[in-house]
Amino acid sequence: MTRQYFGTDGIRGTVGQAPITPDFMLRLAHAVGRVLKRTEARPTVLIGKDTRISGYMLESALESGFNSAGVDVVLLGPLPTPGVAYLTRAQRASLGVVISASHNPFEDNGIKFFSAQGSKLPDAWEKAVEEALAQAPVWETSAQLGKAKRLDDAAGRYIEFCKSTFASDLTLKGMKMVVDAAHGAAYQIAPKVFHELGAEVIAIGCTPDGLNINNDVGATHPKSLVAAVKQHGAHFGVALDGDADRLQIADAQGRLYNGDELLYLMADERLARGEALGGIVGTLMTNMAVELALKARGLEFVRARVGDRYVLEDLQARGWILGGEGSGHLLALDKHTTGDGLVSALQILQACVRSGKTMAQLLDGVTLFPQTLINVRLAPGADWKSNQVMQQAIAQVEAQLADQGRVLIRASGTEPVVRVMVEARDAAVAKASAQRIAQTLQ
Repeated sequence: MTRQYFGTDGIRGTVGQAPITPDFMLRLAHAVGRVLKRTEARPTVLIGKDTRISGYMLESALESGFNSAGVDVVLLGPLPTPGVAYLTRAQRASLGVVISASHNPFEDNGIKFFSAQGSKLPDAWEKAVEEALAQAPVWETSAQLGKAKRLDDAAGRYIEFCKSTFASDLTLKGMKMVVDAAHGAAYQIAPKVFHELGAEVIAIGCTPDGLNINNDVGATHPKSLVAAVKQHGAHFGVALDGDADRLQIADAQGRLYNGDELLYLMADERLARGEALGGIVGTLMTNMAVELALKARGLEFVRARVGDRYVLEDLQARGWILGGEGSGHLLALDKHTTGDGLVSALQILQACVRSGKTMAQLLDGVTLFPQTLINVRLAPGADWKSNQVMQQAIAQVEAQLADQGRVLIRASGTEPVVRVMVEARDAAVAKASAQRIAQTLQ
């Protein structure tokens, strides 16, 4: 069965357009409730959300849908996506639900689900929900309807969890930090986490109005963070996205570090403490310089498909704990079951505090390879994979690059575009090689 509604990260779209409408959300929650009741007589689900104005509407629709199927609901209010995952596990709930469109503008919204263990759910579960959506609803009798209540201290519990992932013998005292929550779900939580660990915090992007989430702030718009770090003479800047599951970090000079570099720092800190890691999972887009640096440290490196859920699947299959994407989705499975921007930031700060070094010093010798990405638009349905001229060009480029670069050709999942990416130590070589391959497609 092909999934009709679920994408790579839940269900997402423009508010007011199918499927992000209140009537669909009621049907969705009812269908999810029916799936849950196949294995549990009285399920309980937690519902958290980010700060979009549409969250009120979708939250009430989901609540009604779950209640109609005989499922109890606990409302968490605004809470980061990883906070919902944590509380689902801590509260022994049946399911966690997040109302968020992550880094998208406020006009969009979406729904994500977490299992009772606080992890993303498999494709088979999503297909079961879609099958239930296609069936007529079965309303519970009045005596069997679900109930709803609010967990008033949800934010406080999650703050304590985040702090617990930072070494108890270390402190952030003496550190000045800029914290940018993208006017999103962590607007109250993020400043408190760093402040309570001892840092002096300058908060930006922490005044949501329902319409300004991710608007020129946060991990996807880091110019505001860099400017604030320089203005206030801060030691670090941490920027989260709207649901706080990804991050970017800036140092005192305003240099930004992406997820690939941060992943290396997390691995380096654990190796410095004598921990056995086995290997690291990145994605098809992870910079080759980081791969070579990790291998030089004796670590195996595996590339998963793009998407944090696929990184997680590979980590679980191999019994490893560290993985992530260049976008700033980072996984530390010894700390949390899902990607968490705040927890990841604390791991990086811990590495700096423990070593007494800056991020630049810890990354000395790890210089990202320049990348050239060219999008080639094709006619819909064009069979680009059988292009022999392209295959010959790729083989020639790969032979030229040897182990000092790589080629990645992949189709866009949303438009008739083939993405040609070449990575090399020399930027001019990367650019020329990408253009050479792209020309064979045009």
